[in-house]
This record gives sequence, structure tokens and C-alpha cells, in this order.
Amino acid sequence: MMNEKNYFRTILILSAAVWLVVMNTTMFNVALPNILNEFDLSPSDGAWIVSGYSIILAVFTITYTRLSDYLPIRRLLIMGIVIFGIGSILGFFAESFALLLTARLLQATGASAIPGLSMVFAGRFIPLEKRGRAMAFIASASSLGFGLGPVIGGIITEYLTWNYLFVVTLFVLSLIPILFKRLPEEAVKRGSFDFLGAILTGVSVTSFLLLISTFNFLYLFIGVVAIFLLWLRLTKTAIPFVQPALFKKQGYRLLLYMSYLGFTTHFAILLLMPLMLQNVFDKGPSVIGYIIFPGAMLSAVAAVYVGKIIDRYGNMKVIYLAHVLLLISTIIFYFLSPLNPYMTMFGYMFTSFGFSSLSSSTTNEVSRILPSSETATGIGMKQLVQFVGSASGAVLGGILLELNGLTYSSKSFQLTYLFLLGIMILSLGTAYYYAKKHVYG
Repeated sequence: MMNEKNYFRTILILSAAVWLVVMNTTMFNVALPNILNEFDLSPSDGAWIVSGYSIILAVFTITYTRLSDYLPIRRLLIMGIVIFGIGSILGFFAESFALLLTARLLQATGASAIPGLSMVFAGRFIPLEKRGRAMAFIASASSLGFGLGPVIGGIITEYLTWNYLFVVTLFVLSLIPILFKRLPEEAVKRGSFDFLGAILTGVSVTSFLLLISTFNFLYLFIGVVAIFLLWLRLTKTAIPFVQPALFKKQGYRLLLYMSYLGFTTHFAILLLMPLMLQNVFDKGPSVIGYIIFPGAMLSAVAAVYVGKIIDRYGNMKVIYLAHVLLLISTIIFYFLSPLNPYMTMFGYMFTSFGFSSLSSSTTNEVSRILPSSETATGIGMKQLVQFVGSASGAVLGGILLELNGLTYSSKSFQLTYLFLLGIMILSLGTAYYYAKKHVYG
């Protein structure tokens, strides 16, 4: 087992990698209008720069974590960073939309190794009594990336060109020699990897994400067929890609529900905030980034304390704290966001803090309740569910705005925030039931 100083330093390095790849996700949201103009694209075509990245990220995250049952984490992480770096170099020199999209998909293929495997590393090598701080650092690095992405993306796009966004992400390559030295050596384990199951899982998830993004019911048909074939595969394979035993555990399922609802709420808010600031208060991209940033910074600074609370008082205390913070944030958005733009800044401080607390505490709880043989797959599946939740949240926010019939009015945003408040009440009820049945019961 690693000593305290070594595990802390390794977690900091992994958190830096997570920060860079997550920031890469949101930087391009700000640059999208410029890219559409440069290549004369429709919004639906240009959206593939963002949605295609998210789809690849979701599919490959569970693939890397599943492979970590057989291959060393160090090897998989370094391979992912190298692929991510190749995509970044290709993107910097991209002069066509096809090349730009290829670069983004390559980036996503590599980036998907980093958040999931960082959590698996913490769950596998760090003692339970210190694991909370590790999970909190990784989760807060993710929140900081979400918050800094629009700020850095807005500045670079305004003063340089979108190509230079790829230069920022190249810094992750400098972490390779450090990770090679610090990550523990592991032997390659014998076993068979279910490639067909992995492909069917990827098709199922991709079809669902495309369905909620486009409402094309052809993707529903493809997804249903893929899920049926995946179910047949699970019944005929000794070691399937998706382990059915995981879903027979009610406690694990409840943690997945909480994660999905929390990510749905957070990403709906991330979509709604810029739209409200732009359309109701007439704020530009750089100002929007600065308004979002304090919340992300608060989450990063508070990580140390969240981790200590987890290690001292247990995961449930932080799960409840996270729900309270997210409930407060949706109440602030509902009642106060129409008053002035700085109420949005105030509300997002609770959102970001609550979101990172929920992410770290539920992941740590997964590592606590699952045996070591199922930890990597369990965390990988949780990451997959979270990506689906993030895509659902963005789509849900847009749909709710349109259903209200008052798109981009203060009233429309308020009604949407009220719906998100209901989602968090449902999630809090799930947390209470989990605690009653699986922690205190």
C-alpha cells in the first residue's frame, strides 16, 4: 500500500490531468459560434463537435475501466494521454471541419481513460480511511474544469483563434513521465475481454444519446435491438463486459439513480445559466465565463474539507450535504435569478459545491460497498451513467424551456428551475431510502 505522501502527490497529478481533459469539454462550447461561421455550418452539424465528444467519452470510459481488470492502470492511462495528445496536435493544424471533428473524437477516445481510471486508482490503492479526500480532489478537479473551460475558451477564442484551444490541452502530455514514475506496477492478468459485449454496450449507449439529442426514433429502434442482443450475450458469456451481478445489488442501483439525477440537474443548470445571462441580461461570453467561475473555484477549494468530512463522518453525511446544497441552489435559481445576473453567480456556488460533493461521496460509497473484483467495473458503469445524465440534463433543459411556450423569458427559466427542484427532491428521497436500507438499517 502506498504511503500517505505518495498517494497524495499521485492524486494531485491525476487531478491535474482530469482538470485539463474536463476543461477541454467546455472550452469548445464558447468557440462553437466562431467555428460555425468559419466553416459555414448549420448548428446541427456543428453540434457534433460537442455531442460527438460526449458520446465517445461515455462509451470509452467504461471500456478503459473494464480493461483495468486485466491491464495495468499505468499502461492504460499513458495510452489514453498519448491518444489525447495526438488529437490535440491534429486539432491545432485542422483547416477543415472533417479534420477538426476527427481531432475532437480522437481527443475523446484518449480523454475517456483519465477520469474513470483516476477513480479506479483511488478505489484500488488508497486505504478506505483516506479515500474520501482522494475522491473529493478528483471530483473538484472535474468541477474546476467545467468552470474554467468557458473562461479560458472565451479569452482564447476572442484574442487568438479556436485552434489555440488545442494547445492548452497539450500540457497533459507533460504528465506522462511523472505518472510513469508514480503509478504502481501491476501484472497483466489472464482473462478474456468481451469485445462483442463492449461493442453492443457502446451501440446501446450511443443510440440513447443520439435519441435524446435528435429525437430520431430510428436510434430508439437500433438501441432496443442492441440492448436485446446485449442481454442475450450476458446470458451466454462466462465473463461478460457488463457484469449482471452489479445490477442485482439494490444499494448499487440506488447510487446510480442518485448520480444520474445529480448530473442531470447540474448539466441542465450549466445549459440554462448562459442562456439566461445572454437572453435576459444581455451578457457576452467572457462575462458569462467570469460569472460561472467563482462557483467552480469554491468547489475546488472546498474539496479538502469535503474529503476530510467523508473520511471522518462517512459518505452518507456528505451525500445528504450535497443534496441540501443542490436543493438550495435550485431554490435560489427559482426565486432570485430573475433579479440580477449576480444571483446566478450566487446560486451556482451552491450547485458546483453540491455537485462535486455528490460525485465524490457516491463514488467513494461504490468503492466501499463493492468487492475489489467489481470495483473497477462498478465505477466505470457509474461514470457511464453520469455521462448519460449530463447529456439528458442538457437536452431536458432545452425541452423544458420550449414546452413552457415562453422561451428565454424569466418566467420560462423559473419554471424550468422549479422542475429541477423536483428532481433533487426525488434524489434526496432516494438517498434517504438508501441510508435506511443499506447504511443505518
